Amino acid sequence: MEIQNAHTPSNTGREMKAILIPVVYVILTISMQYISAYPKGYKVDNFLSLYLEVPDYGSLPSGWRRHARYRLIVVNQRSEKLSRQLGNISSYCLTAGGFPSVLSLDEINSKDGGFLANGELKIAIEIDLLDIIGKVEVNGFHLLSSQVEYASRMFEKHPDTALEIHLKNPNLRTGYMNLLLSLIDTLRQSPHELPKDDLDEAHYVLESLIDAGFKLDWLEKKISQVSKMKEKAKDGEFRRQEIEEELKDLKQKSSDVEAQLEKEKSEALAAKTPISFDDIIE
Repeated sequence: MEIQNAHTPSNTGREMKAILIPVVYVILTISMQYISAYPKGYKVDNFLSLYLEVPDYGSLPSGWRRHARYRLIVVNQRSEKLSRQLGNISSYCLTAGGFPSVLSLDEINSKDGGFLANGELKIAIEIDLLDIIGKVEVNGFHLLSSQVEYASRMFEKHPDTALEIHLKNPNLRTGYMNLLLSLIDTLRQSPHELPKDDLDEAHYVLESLIDAGFKLDWLEKKISQVSKMKEKAKDGEFRRQEIEEELKDLKQKSSDVEAQLEKEKSEALAAKTPISFDDIIE
């Protein structure tokens, strides 16, 4: 088997793979999925079967799913226009998904078909790997994949955060952790834009988390800091408005003084100018 155009797999994004398959069973691993190719058919005779599957599915967390869009192309090596495309598919990949009857063996083996060249068949696989859906365990808490990064960083920075919680029920534990992560997310707003009601609620939520056994001295300090910043921002806004009003008055006074100055200059200039005959007899 030869692999062409192989790119480094990633958790999300598009990957293009092209494989040349002799008449044997083939598995090509692609990130969290692999491609199974059955040149003589799987649960169907005399057809090429292709499947996108998940390896070691039993070892994954309960409820794990991967959302993927994929397209399979059996390449016609004589004319690209004659290639067999199996249209875009959007699915949640649990264990497997694919096509049992991609191309008949008669079409593959046809001398003039263009699919088989030197005993090899070329297949292109285009995959959009989207979100992993399911829960992942982090320090004993079952969290959504979108929460894993922030929870892991929090425990790395503050490893004793949840060492003393007395909740045994896993659902309650996860519920409180969700509450903690939501509280942190709320505090990520700028102090100026953070509503006062949300800040007041943050204090109540913090008390509930501490009562449950979470050690959150670091978060308590941060909430206090945000409260002071918001109060300073409020005072600063009020002072800014006062200064703007003062500046507006000063600009108006300056404008009036400049106008008076121009008037005085004009009158002084007139007094220094000789009076003409016409001005006298007018």
